[in-house]
Amino acid sequence: MTKLYQQWVIYKIITVFAIACIFIRPAPARAEQDLYVYVDEQGVHHYTDTPMSAGYIKIPSPSQLNYNKKAEKRYEDIILELSRKSGVRPELIKAVIRVESGFNQKAISAKGARGLMQVMPVHAGPYKIKDPFDPRENITAGAMYLGKLIKRYNGNLNLALAAYNAGPATVDHYDGVPPYKETRKYVQKVLLHYRNYRKTGK
Repeated sequence: MTKLYQQWVIYKIITVFAIACIFIRPAPARAEQDLYVYVDEQGVHHYTDTPMSAGYIKIPSPSQLNYNKKAEKRYEDIILELSRKSGVRPELIKAVIRVESGFNQKAISAKGARGLMQVMPVHAGPYKIKDPFDPRENITAGAMYLGKLIKRYNGNLNLALAAYNAGPATVDHYDGVPPYKETRKYVQKVLLHYRNYRKTGK
């Protein structure tokens, strides 16, 4: 085999390989399928990948659930202590904090709610809260108020959380979870995180 012929064979092999790289591409990875959940007034969870109403919320994928875990761990001892004091499960307190502020102790809303549990000034007074941005004081007010709502609604978390978000007067007026999109999604998000905390601890 002459040297020229060898070079020609090598050239052909390289050409065929280059063409193959252009036309033969790996199949795209299958996209992660979105899953939605709706929590009805009885607390029953309904799951689907094709939501038929605005009441469904998208369940975050693991990549979307990332947040500052260090901030959460920083308040675990306080949450456990105030869970015993208020009678509210620590997983529920954590779920409310996660939805309300994302564990940002300096959070403040346009309506004036402040701190980890987004405590309104009117709810801070009865618990002698001087600094709503102080984690212990804020969680004290939020957990005690939430515990009061849970007792008021005989352990019905849907109603208690709706009242935490929209006020007990609104819940009483509608005799159930108010037909507000924001409130309904709030209740569902908190319950979703609450269930995950109880199941996996995160």
